[in-house]
Amino acid sequence: MIVTTTARPSGHPGYTETLPCTAPSAATARRLVRTALAVWGIEHCADAATLIVSELVANAVDHTDCRVIRVITRPAPDVVRIAVVDKCRTLPVPRLAGANEERGRGLTVVEECAWRWGADRLPWGKRVWGELRCETDG
Repeated sequence: MIVTTTARPSGHPGYTETLPCTAPSAATARRLVRTALAVWGIEHCADAATLIVSELVANAVDHTDCRVIRVITRPAPDVVRIAVVDKCRTLPVPRLAGANEERGRGLTVVEECAWRWGADRLPWGKRVWGELRCETDG
C-alpha cells in the first residue's frame, strides 16, 4: 500500500497523510501531527494534539471496516484542527464506559483535550475532528 503525504502551501500549510486503517497507523499519525506543529511553531500543543489523533485513529480502526483513513492537520489563527476521515458514513456516538471497562472512552478523551470537536458526514464517508487553541510561541 502506498502512503502519501501532502503539504498545502496556501497560507499556513496543511498536512495530510493516507494510512492503512490499522492500529499501527496511530504512531504515524502522531508523527505527522508533531511535525506539523513544529513547523507552525506550536510544539507546546503536541501532547493534546497527539492524544486526539491517537483516539480518532483508534475509533476509525475499531468502528469501521475501511481499508484506509486520511489524517488531516490544518491550522488557522490560534486554532489547529486534527481530523481523521474514513469511508464509513456512520457518525460516532460518545458513550459512558463503566469503571471496569477497558474501552469506550476515546471520544470522551477527545472532548476533554479539545477546545471543541465534531463529526461531519461527507458524501462518501465522514470526518471526525478535534480543535485545539494553540497560540504561537513568541
